[in-house]
Amino acid sequence: MDERRERGLEMMRRVYGFEVGDSPGDFFGITVDHLFGDIWTRPGLSVRDRRLLILGVLAGQGQTDVMELQIPAALANGELSPDELREIAVFLTHYIGWPLGTKVSVQVDTHVARHEKRARRERDGGQERDTKRPR
Repeated sequence: MDERRERGLEMMRRVYGFEVGDSPGDFFGITVDHLFGDIWTRPGLSVRDRRLLILGVLAGQGQTDVMELQIPAALANGELSPDELREIAVFLTHYIGWPLGTKVSVQVDTHVARHEKRARRERDGGQERDTKRPR
């Protein structure tokens, strides 16, 4: 594997927060080598900056399915806090329109709840407690 592919795979792992292995095919190669190996690693913008731009573009295009990768990754990597993501949804709604903004807001709230639940579970040593039943 060449240096560009290694750099691209490492950046993909960093961006998405999970292990990404090498795969065959031109599309995968272009994505890893060029997009992540060259573009994401350019100086001038942080990963957080790039994530903010992607969230805005995806929201504006109504690409909420792709945001399913971006929102949890931003939370898991500590790039954006739950409050920042909620504020992003409010802000973007005024530019992308209420229907798309509502979708973004719901996605943010869903992923924040999952993230917080996972954090509680890890903090409690993997034990999930029923907080609705009185003790």
